[in-house]
Amino acid sequence: MAIGLDVLVSRYAPVTGGSGFQLGETVDLPAPETAGDVSVEAAIANRRSRREFGEAALSIRELGQLLWATQGITNQRFRFRSAPSAGALYPLEVFVAVGDPGVEGLDVGVYRYEPDGHYLSLVAPGDVQAELRAAAVDQGVVERAAIDVVITAVDERTTGKYGERGELRYVPMEAGHAGQNLYLQAESLGLSTVSIGAFGDARVRELVGAPENHRPLYVFPVGKRA
Repeated sequence: MAIGLDVLVSRYAPVTGGSGFQLGETVDLPAPETAGDVSVEAAIANRRSRREFGEAALSIRELGQLLWATQGITNQRFRFRSAPSAGALYPLEVFVAVGDPGVEGLDVGVYRYEPDGHYLSLVAPGDVQAELRAAAVDQGVVERAAIDVVITAVDERTTGKYGERGELRYVPMEAGHAGQNLYLQAESLGLSTVSIGAFGDARVRELVGAPENHRPLYVFPVGKRA
């Protein structure tokens, strides 16, 4: 399987919370930008759920920026991330289903975002967007998008400290923080996205190759603005 980027390397993907990933192919993402042309206020004012997409592929820079905004590292010393987390326990995992038109230079397939190192780990080759659409009660927006960002949670990372309250309150709150970051970053990049919550959990988990202890919480179709 060939990835169309000269940044392809092999490395050991860290195993945390039972993720089960071993040695595999990875793709480095461009360093995230921390300043842009759109103010936070403008992004908030213009943020909308957008379900129509253009035909162009995303750039690898846009993909990297979206993922960094969602769960990227913002403090190297303490490994803090872009979205607040109860106890800094970070139960969220982010997967990307790359389809058609997809991402420039990146093969179709399912990837996992690795915040430590800001890179993608290949989970499986092949386009799963049609199957994701079926899992999301046949919402066509899931298949029309360039990519689908899937956010899952490993609840025990949080419940180990906070008990049931972690699963019922803190983890869903954290997913909301991350989802809004993705929305605002998409707006600042001139991209379209919409949050999807209606889907079969087990099927989505299977399609992105997540282990049994991952709870899918969001699917975000993302594409160029129509």
